[in-house]
Amino acid sequence: MLIYFKKIYIIGFILIAFVACKKENLTPAYIKINDIELNNSSTDKITDAWVYIENQLQGVYELPAKFPVLETGIKEIRIKAGIKNNGISSSRVFYPFYSSFIINNFELISGEEYTINPVVNYLDNISVFNEDFEGVGLEIDTTINSNIDFEIVNDSAQKYAFATLKDSNSIFEIATIEILDIPKDGSPVFLELDYKSNTEFKTGLYVQESGTVIDESILWIREKETWSKIYVNLTPVTSNYFNATSFKLYLKMERNFSISENKIYFDNLKIVY
Repeated sequence: MLIYFKKIYIIGFILIAFVACKKENLTPAYIKINDIELNNSSTDKITDAWVYIENQLQGVYELPAKFPVLETGIKEIRIKAGIKNNGISSSRVFYPFYSSFIINNFELISGEEYTINPVVNYLDNISVFNEDFEGVGLEIDTTINSNIDFEIVNDSAQKYAFATLKDSNSIFEIATIEILDIPKDGSPVFLELDYKSNTEFKTGLYVQESGTVIDESILWIREKETWSKIYVNLTPVTSNYFNATSFKLYLKMERNFSISENKIYFDNLKIVY
């Protein structure tokens, strides 16, 4: 009997080893994604592709990407657009307000390479507070804390806002109008902002609650010499004030006297929820 069980054990071990070797020797298919396009939008900063095959996460890939897939046959491929949460490379999430790019009945063949060009859109059922300086009137203004005003620059490509702190002027601050319908139940709320600056600046929320205005600082944004875009997660603050009656988003730059002038340019300020 002992010899019999030994034989079964040895045969089982050989079968497992054979299957493992067979899996290791599989030739994968390859998928290549150079970029994810955001439809009908002038700017985005989509950095990653979140790839699902048959609703199972295949992986998160920094773009441009080429990666192996051991799955073969007819599959559903779903791709979500990924961003750097708060501009932090180590904190990557898929953006909850962009649609998924879905390919049904995609045939994956071992050894073949496929290039996919995903296009995503903003979801239909979202709200967007938007200031792009292109319309009549403004949805932002300087606050009583600010020593200076901002200018609207109209170049051949776009309009944007610009401000300079110099000499003894120490603070520049703008805030949006009151926004009344931001969710406070933990649903995602994000700021999108295009900017460049030679000085770090802060973003936060003025929260109106029980007749009191509360200053909630959220993120210091580092200087950038060229235009950049950032996605700032406002949800931890908005969900913490269930009884708030309104929110104002602000941007604040303080004078850095180590340089002669502190400059900030900003555009396409969106609060998405």
